[in-house]
Amino acid sequence: MAAKKPAAKKSGAKRTVNAAFAKPLNPSPELAEIVGTKPLARFEAAKKIWDYIKKHGLQDKKNKRQINPDEKLAAVIGKKSITMFELTAKYNKHLLKD
Repeated sequence: MAAKKPAAKKSGAKRTVNAAFAKPLNPSPELAEIVGTKPLARFEAAKKIWDYIKKHGLQDKKNKRQINPDEKLAAVIGKKSITMFELTAKYNKHLLKD
């Protein structure tokens, strides 16, 4: 019996964003110093945080997975150093529903 081939992806198909990720949330005062005070979606917060990290050269030069925060980012993550994989969990706690 021949194995089934996986269905081919349709080119040009639009991806939809999960409503939970697109819902605007208010940043905490600590996070607002980095991303601004306007409500924003989780993916927008992630983009602005990474823009901030790159602009200020906060990625470790040898190990690009490691983030060495300055004072503003340290107020959000609460550590002296963090991996890029832990970053999302830390800043999500600073996105407030109300």
